[in-house]
Amino acid sequence: MTDIALAIVVLAAGKGTRMRSDLPKVMHQLAGRPMITHLLDTAAELSPERVVVVVGPDMDMVADTVAPHRTCVQAERNGTGGAVKAARDALDGFDGTVLVLYGDTPLVTADTMRRAAAACSEGAAVSVLGFRPSHFHQYGRLITNEDGGLEAIIEAKDASPEALEVNLCNSGVMAFDGRHLMGLLDRLDTNNAKNEYYLTETVTLARADGHMAAVVEGEEDELLGVNSRADLAIAEAVVQDTLRARAMAGGATLVDPGTVWFHHDTQLGRDVVVQPNVVFGPGVRVADGVNIRAFSHLEGADVEDGAVVGPYARLRPGAKIGAGARVGNFVEIKNADLGEGAKANHLSYVGDAHVGAGANIGAGTITCNYD
Repeated sequence: MTDIALAIVVLAAGKGTRMRSDLPKVMHQLAGRPMITHLLDTAAELSPERVVVVVGPDMDMVADTVAPHRTCVQAERNGTGGAVKAARDALDGFDGTVLVLYGDTPLVTADTMRRAAAACSEGAAVSVLGFRPSHFHQYGRLITNEDGGLEAIIEAKDASPEALEVNLCNSGVMAFDGRHLMGLLDRLDTNNAKNEYYLTETVTLARADGHMAAVVEGEEDELLGVNSRADLAIAEAVVQDTLRARAMAGGATLVDPGTVWFHHDTQLGRDVVVQPNVVFGPGVRVADGVNIRAFSHLEGADVEDGAVVGPYARLRPGAKIGAGARVGNFVEIKNADLGEGAKANHLSYVGDAHVGAGANIGAGTITCNYD
């Protein structure tokens, strides 16, 4: 994408009613960071010239999170077409490729984004990212011609029984030749089941103008839309599987991978062994050759080479475990240094302390700093 002018518009104005939450939908977290941050970090790999996030009224939390990217407000939630219209001023003067993403579809890979955008640079006025889900009744259908080009997108609520038999579905992700985008948006109407401006209708309009529309296919897992707590749990499982695979590819052993939970920023060195039921919170760095035993919880901790942690250990923010040190069962360490080769093997709380190299903390020991 380095030779293609690219702008990215992220639609993030949805309230997320089905989440039953006071938190904007795109702010719900996967591996410890908001969904929209996942998406923007991936989009950054395409080196876009502009990134615009469309938010709803009173969504300052989202605007603060996506800064310094520009935000535009969709004052009236009148459909996906209306959302992209809200970005008109931010796209003024831009005639490259415009890629439209969704803040609640956070798992799209950079490669898939590139392919969707590249279709426009190859002559399509509109390209649509499609997929073939195992359960497809809720999705809009992509209607193609004999040559595989896209003729129309039909929303499920507006589809005939024949159209509903089509299993090539619309993910929502679309790319546009920027020279045509605003003209297409200006011709949208609300003559549909939802009385909204459907962005998908731009395909029919582009085809009527004699322009080409293309389909690019992606995988179901990466096109998961998060609309409920159940969807969020499914997306979390996908993210965790990715993080586990990355850890093992980097030289760590996960004895029972499905029981190990990572934060997005967890760092594991080579020859680390992680036993079952270990949870990594934010800000954990584990050096080479560390053994993290079962049922341990780590966050904000730094663990040096060859240390042993657990089982049933808790490392809280500010814990620094020296090389070859041992933290045993039912030991909690917070804002404390455990020196090289030191031991706290069982039933102790070490807080706000410096424990020298080779020291031994006996059972039932407490160090703390009460205010």
